[in-house]
Amino acid sequence: MKRLPFLALLLMTTTTLQAQIDLHSHIITPEYLAALERHNALMDEGFPIPSWDAERHLDFMNRAAITTAVLTMPAPQPWFGDAKEAAAVCRSVNEECATLKARHPGRFLFCAALPLPDVEAALEEARYALDVLGADGVKLATNAYGQYLGDPELDPLMAFLNERHAVIIIHPHKPSAVNAQLVASVPLASYEYLAETSRTVLNMIAHNVLVRYPNLRVVVPHCGSFLPNALPRFRSLLPAMVKQGIMQPVDVDANLARLYYDLAGAPTDDVLDALATITTPNHLLYGSDYPYVAEQVLIEGKKALAERLARHGLDPQDIFTNNARRLFGEAVPLRQYGERIVRLAEIEVEPTMLNDYMAFAKEVGETSMRVEPGVLTLFSMQSKEDPCKIYILEIYADRQAYQSHLQTAHFKRYKEGTAQMVKSLKLIDSNPLVKPDFGKLKVKN
Repeated sequence: MKRLPFLALLLMTTTTLQAQIDLHSHIITPEYLAALERHNALMDEGFPIPSWDAERHLDFMNRAAITTAVLTMPAPQPWFGDAKEAAAVCRSVNEECATLKARHPGRFLFCAALPLPDVEAALEEARYALDVLGADGVKLATNAYGQYLGDPELDPLMAFLNERHAVIIIHPHKPSAVNAQLVASVPLASYEYLAETSRTVLNMIAHNVLVRYPNLRVVVPHCGSFLPNALPRFRSLLPAMVKQGIMQPVDVDANLARLYYDLAGAPTDDVLDALATITTPNHLLYGSDYPYVAEQVLIEGKKALAERLARHGLDPQDIFTNNARRLFGEAVPLRQYGERIVRLAEIEVEPTMLNDYMAFAKEVGETSMRVEPGVLTLFSMQSKEDPCKIYILEIYADRQAYQSHLQTAHFKRYKEGTAQMVKSLKLIDSNPLVKPDFGKLKVKN
């Protein structure tokens, strides 16, 4: 979030900020992990599955200024030859998602896990998830043990999802055949995931899936993967393949028009330029890939992405908010923050401990401003007449941001470390004397 000038921050106590939506995040439940462990599949994707819990996810969202995260089950697909077991695992993940969505209104949406490659079981779970659990769409693997999206076997499922105008979030999984030695040296996520995504989307286009089922809205992960490079070759080869009777004519552009792209994976300038060759700005969406990337890396990357988008003439508010709202509609809240909190802290420090106190204050102030978007300013002042008197102007985006700040490790370290240094502390809550209309002001990352 851009740090505005001091006086502007002081006045903006009633301003609200637009919601920001993360289209690419994962839920990792104990039931899902237990199923993988039973079948020795925890390392099926070539790297360890990270730990996850809802409270830590919410804490990350607060610090990253993310209002709403769309949860999906990660890879691998919990299919081990037992259809009932796979259905039970997917049901447990979907029910946990529904519980979290109800427990934290506006914070979590979810796209349901389906027990493919069993199409009948997937249809049953899709119906239950959408009609009973209130799922916001479905998540589909690029392939479920060799069953790639675009496979005619999946047409009954696609027809059902088309009737429901469903959002589909694609996520890459391990290819059905893979060289183990190669994957050990070159992680799946660095190459095969991108190839997998491109492979399955091209297969969907080759089978005209998105034209035959025009109500589907499909989100392609990881900045479009290799599609900007693969699509020109696909287009050039298509006429020759049709002429030889190997492929049927397909409308490539009509298929592409129904694809959206999340920007998980730290897109570079070149990646954004490449995406511009296959889609339009209103089909770009923010994605974090939480918890598979370190939290601080994601927070800093999100800020860098906003700056990069602006340099490319793209409005970050569209990518972080507006495009997702058009995709999911009223399920996404309109606003992130409510009324701001403005207070002045008056602190008197023990003279012999002043230098130590200043070190603690400097650390907590710099860290809070760097990693907590909800902390708009911590403006510290030292009295010239009495250097042991410190004044701190604190402005928080809203009460939730303030409460989150109090629970951070850096604030707790400051509080505990300075407990014996502070002679007196007085907190003065304030109301602004001037309340200008900042409704048209866009506060950008």
